[in-house]
Amino acid sequence: MKNHRNAAARNLLTQLVLIALALSFAAPLLWMISTSLKDNSQLYMDPPRWIPSPVHWRNYLDAFTRISFPRMFSNTLIVTVFSTLGMLIVSPLAAYSLAKLDWRGKGLIFGLTVSVMMIPGPVTMIPEFLLFHKLKWVGTLLPLIVKHALGVPVYIFMLRQFFKGLPSELQQAARIDGAGEFHIYWRIMLPLAMPAVLATGLFQVMSSWNDFLGPLLYLNDPSQYTLSLGLQQFQNEISTEWGLLMAATFLMILPIIILFFFLQKSFIQGITFTGIKG
Repeated sequence: MKNHRNAAARNLLTQLVLIALALSFAAPLLWMISTSLKDNSQLYMDPPRWIPSPVHWRNYLDAFTRISFPRMFSNTLIVTVFSTLGMLIVSPLAAYSLAKLDWRGKGLIFGLTVSVMMIPGPVTMIPEFLLFHKLKWVGTLLPLIVKHALGVPVYIFMLRQFFKGLPSELQQAARIDGAGEFHIYWRIMLPLAMPAVLATGLFQVMSSWNDFLGPLLYLNDPSQYTLSLGLQQFQNEISTEWGLLMAATFLMILPIIILFFFLQKSFIQGITFTGIKG
């Protein structure tokens, strides 16, 4: 009886700790939503008020019209969709080749891929800009798409770890049946690796959707701005329109939150398997 009570107490304590941690992680999001529904008179109240009264829904309408939200949403969607589709085609192919095929120089190429992961982003910023400038792509959305669509080293590494965990007997059986390498990859290996592929796809969606530095470097026409760049228009040297900024930010992250809820099972499976298989 005593052991049963101790187990119940430990379980209750664990639940309370988990609830406290969940609330601490959710607090910034909840505060952002709360701020997005306040007028200026409620923003700097002491003590701060979590529940706005009255609720200022007009912030969302003003944020939607102030920064040409539909056009920026469209630009962000184009960059995100094409960079993610390109990454989803190239990265799994490269990872499968490095994990399951035997070819000369494979170890060297894998070493170079891992080495690229170690280089800080600011080191390659100027060479990349000069390259895209020579191609006359500065001022267009192409640098934001092509850079990721040609493959991302960290995703190639993650997917290689997943492919290495798949049984090679499946390949051998398919070869005995006369299947070609691309057929084996497309019809057998890729479906088995789908949780990891979807996880990397979601990572790329979040990366492209929230990217601020890339659009800041390569875009100079306001008609091509993405949402992350558009949010800056609510700030100036004197003040920040916090209510409108938080409303626009919530509208910007809402598609990512919805997408995560649809893909969370595959996302967690992909992260788990790529983390434990080597």
